[in-house]
Amino acid sequence: MICDDLLATGGTAKAAAKLIEKINGTIVGFAFIIELLELNGRDKIKDYRSESLVEY
Repeated sequence: MICDDLLATGGTAKAAAKLIEKINGTIVGFAFIIELLELNGRDKIKDYRSESLVEY
């Protein structure tokens, strides 16, 4: 589980997932406090489960 405060463009989340998978880790999902919907960050991590507390 990768937890972060903000999902904007999805670049940081995707990079974190790639690093973890590179060392044979498993991503079970993402958790964010805030998601900025108009930046479509969820599109970059659509292969993973993702939850946000606040969508703005």
